[in-house]
Amino acid sequence: MSDLRTVPNAIAGPSSFLDDRIGAANFLKRNMRKIFPDHWSFLLGEIALYSFILLLLTGTFLTFWFKPSMAEIAYDGSYEPLKGVMMSQAYASSLEISFDVRGGLLIRQMHHWAALLFVAGMMVHMLRVFFTGAYRKPRELNWIIGVLLLTLALAEGLTGYSLPDDLLSGAGLRITEGVAISLPLVGTYITFFLFGGEYPGEDVISRFYSLHILLIPGILLALISAHMVLMWVQKHTQMPGKNRSNENVVGAPFYPAFMAKAGAYTLFTFAVVAGLATFAQINPIWLFGPYTPADISAGSQPDFYMGFLEGSLRIMPPWEINLFGTSHAGTLPLSVVIPALVPMGIIMTGLALYPFLERWITGDHREHHVADRPRNNPHRTAIGMSAIAFYGVLWLLG
Repeated sequence: MSDLRTVPNAIAGPSSFLDDRIGAANFLKRNMRKIFPDHWSFLLGEIALYSFILLLLTGTFLTFWFKPSMAEIAYDGSYEPLKGVMMSQAYASSLEISFDVRGGLLIRQMHHWAALLFVAGMMVHMLRVFFTGAYRKPRELNWIIGVLLLTLALAEGLTGYSLPDDLLSGAGLRITEGVAISLPLVGTYITFFLFGGEYPGEDVISRFYSLHILLIPGILLALISAHMVLMWVQKHTQMPGKNRSNENVVGAPFYPAFMAKAGAYTLFTFAVVAGLATFAQINPIWLFGPYTPADISAGSQPDFYMGFLEGSLRIMPPWEINLFGTSHAGTLPLSVVIPALVPMGIIMTGLALYPFLERWITGDHREHHVADRPRNNPHRTAIGMSAIAFYGVLWLLG
């Protein structure tokens, strides 16, 4: 095995084992020695990756006890203030996880904190990629995958937030129903599909559960895998510096340097989430009580990543268009349709199209493997800051 002499001794044995059976020595040698550039901002995307791993682990734990059913039962658990109160099995099982399952509340709060960190990690990673121009050729496809990942993460958060069936999540679900039913032509069909009939229906929890634990995570996992494979094949961008160009990569090898750093960073991320779950209470569903439409609350309090849609709903004037005289079927509630679709459409569509628009406007069709510093491209930086201000104002109003 002379071709393994340059591979560290720690992997020479496994490499020899695999090469004798599947001829993988050259593949392992090439990829284990792959060079990764070193810059603190490159770690931002890893926060999202490690949070997603933690979400899968804690979510699996929660599925053992959560019951995705809206069937009514009288609560008979250990939380005395709600003894005898009628509630859905979903809410009762969430209380059971919180009070009766050993470590259940810690895992539940870790899951919620990891979800917030997952979305926040993707947001700051996307900002890093945007402001440094790391989306340029040949990475446009990976940028599109990133936009899809962020969109799916918002949907995943919405479905998960609604599962406990408490008064707070129910208020958010009522807003979701109002937005869905206001959509022209398809609104009624979408609403009946989600809720299994007239709101609140009998099926929304079980259907959101299937979306939350199976369909959306499966798509997320596939897209994250594609994202990582493309990054690996195309090589990572690097910040400008001495001896760095589009033709080389200056940094440390994947093994052992990057692997050791990634392992430590994974454990550090897990520790931060566990610390937050231990000392910072989040979503105390027992204080809100079970959801009933009669007790609807105006304080919907969505998680931070949905705050901009909440803000757009709150500032929109009560406009509507009646297309067919006084017919209710022809009423288009602009006060719901516009804030629900326009801000999200502007942000996500703008993100998806930006690499192609920039290439068309500037006429720059070259490959770029060295990132820009934001100060060196004031036009892009100004556009990005205006988008942040647009999002931030809506978020603040929410």
